[in-house]
Amino acid sequence: MLNYEDYLRELELLDTFKQLGRATGSESAVALPTMPPIMPPAAASARASTSSRAPVQAAKMAVAPIAQNPARAAQIATMDWAALAGAASDCAACGLCKQRKQALLGEGASTAPWLFVAEAPSEDDDVDARLFAGATGKLLDAMFASAGLQRGREVYVTSVVKCRPPGSRTPTVHEAAACAPLLDRQIDLIQPKLIVALGKTAVMRLTGRDETMLAMRGKVHQYRGINVIAMYHPAYLLRSLTEKLKAWEDLVFAKQEMAKLP
Repeated sequence: MLNYEDYLRELELLDTFKQLGRATGSESAVALPTMPPIMPPAAASARASTSSRAPVQAAKMAVAPIAQNPARAAQIATMDWAALAGAASDCAACGLCKQRKQALLGEGASTAPWLFVAEAPSEDDDVDARLFAGATGKLLDAMFASAGLQRGREVYVTSVVKCRPPGSRTPTVHEAAACAPLLDRQIDLIQPKLIVALGKTAVMRLTGRDETMLAMRGKVHQYRGINVIAMYHPAYLLRSLTEKLKAWEDLVFAKQEMAKLP
């Protein structure tokens, strides 16, 4: 088991916490579900005021994008993993299929308790035929390691759209709606205990809310009866050490929420 310093080292945050006077090196090995969030006092106060709120109920949310072809959605809703992979590979429901190298359905344990949903494949992902390749993948794997998780073991990773948008731009609402049946079927097949939405596009798709990440973090949302937690996308975290600190808070929060689930 990783000890306290190991968790921080995995996210390249140990030196920062030592500077903040938060890491003394004397902590014993602990499990993240019971570890309190480590953050500056101001952030701790803000988190305390939000984490105590009741889960956000679906009835209060705007409706998330739905498929524009009910017959296609109904067909996909009956597919097993093999058929779903074929449907993703052959999909031409939106214009993204015209320039992709391949459709990337996702990877991981087919009955994983954790489901991480990102925005879309990146250029590196499209070339390597694997979600979260390159620098973002290394950071995500470090985040998993810091929480005692691993791709293919407790985690399945996927994305809102399965094909890379041109120039790695943000997917449109239409593109997200076209891929909605694929993601929904993945969720139904996996039946994860907890979904982590990485970045605003994923958060909007799963909550139906167009709000800032600051407003969505630290709360429990729901989609298809499953708890959803918002977290910054690794690509964004690479550009900001401060947001890496927030990602640590979110990991602790997610582990605490997972520990409450049966």
